[in-house]
Amino acid sequence: MKKHYPQIKAITFDIGNVLVQWDPRLAYGPLFSGRNEELDYFLNEVCTLEWHTRHDKGVPFPENIRFLQEQFPDHAEMIGIYENEWENMFGYIIQGCVALLYQLNELNYPLFALTNFAADKFADFRQKHDFMALFQDVIVSGEEKITKPDSRIYKILLERTGIAAKQTLFIDDRMENLIAAQELGLQTHLFTNADNLKSYLIDQRILPE
Repeated sequence: MKKHYPQIKAITFDIGNVLVQWDPRLAYGPLFSGRNEELDYFLNEVCTLEWHTRHDKGVPFPENIRFLQEQFPDHAEMIGIYENEWENMFGYIIQGCVALLYQLNELNYPLFALTNFAADKFADFRQKHDFMALFQDVIVSGEEKITKPDSRIYKILLERTGIAAKQTLFIDDRMENLIAAQELGLQTHLFTNADNLKSYLIDQRILPE
């Protein structure tokens, strides 16, 4: 028997790698052209996701860059251009998912976003992408100084929306973020691609067949 959630009254989207591709390799790949091992070391051992998450927790780019340069002085130059290369870390718009966002908006679902994102970069991103106007509210980790999967940021989401957890669907591409949301009672979907999400929304009777 298929599981159908209680009536969903709000849908919350992650942004990076759900609505738009994000990957530091898009920026640094050309700078390490032909030196794949060096690129792997730089992104896996120096400019790591753990270090980047400090931006998402509200640490300003200049401060966070200086912090890392002090730890890896031999890589200071490449670390130093991280902020200037920020825009190049974004790739294609995930058009199929954005199309679903517009469809859900037309069906009058309240739409929200919950994103791990640097506070000092979010305003420019929001202005650049028209689909961001569809969200009634966006909870930005860098502004709250709390990142997913910390349970506190999901509580902020629920407080801001005023909609019960069991009536809120959260879509994210990282399982650890979904598990934390589930523990608070939110309904969740692991995003892999737009076709899979569309099938899921139809199966759950959120979208018409």
